[in-house]
Amino acid sequence: MNLALTASDWLTLLTDFMALSLLAVGGAITTVPDMQRTLVNQHQWLTDGQFNASIAIAQAAPGPNVLFVALMGWHIGLNAGGGLGAGWTSWLSALLGVAVSMLGILLPSTTLTFVASRWAHQNRELRAVRAFKQGLAPVVVALLMATGWILSTAQGSDLAHWPLWLLTCVVAVLVWRTQLHLLWLLGAGAVAGAVGWV
Repeated sequence: MNLALTASDWLTLLTDFMALSLLAVGGAITTVPDMQRTLVNQHQWLTDGQFNASIAIAQAAPGPNVLFVALMGWHIGLNAGGGLGAGWTSWLSALLGVAVSMLGILLPSTTLTFVASRWAHQNRELRAVRAFKQGLAPVVVALLMATGWILSTAQGSDLAHWPLWLLTCVVAVLVWRTQLHLLWLLGAGAVAGAVGWV
């Protein structure tokens, strides 16, 4: 994929991620549906494959789960620079994509979290603060379910993809009802994909 991004496009990327940062209740992963709508469908800066690979690689790697945002920025920068074979300017463009996307996703939420947590800690006995904390739990669960839905339907939503849907449901139940470590589930998914079951 070859893109021509202007300074205005880079600013749009920054502001889009800044807005998503403030909506990332429960982590950046909860904003994946809107990222997919913006980056893949609306601007077409990423392909579905690049989008899904960014999430899958970052979730399998050790470290914070926000790394998928850096990978998305990397792919956008590479696409804007002409791909891996385009030379050092492509690599600089990819690094710019990482910097812009990570700055956008981290700066607003970090600032808001710092200020709000100091205030909430000072006022932790207020009824409104306790109610707010309890009310966010279902919101986070719903956003995570929407993320799973987007990632599952990206591969196909017809009956020919029933093994993928079955695997998604089984994994959701296992995460919900057992203490099985997520890396085992990711490994099992990788094996199922490598063998060709899904």
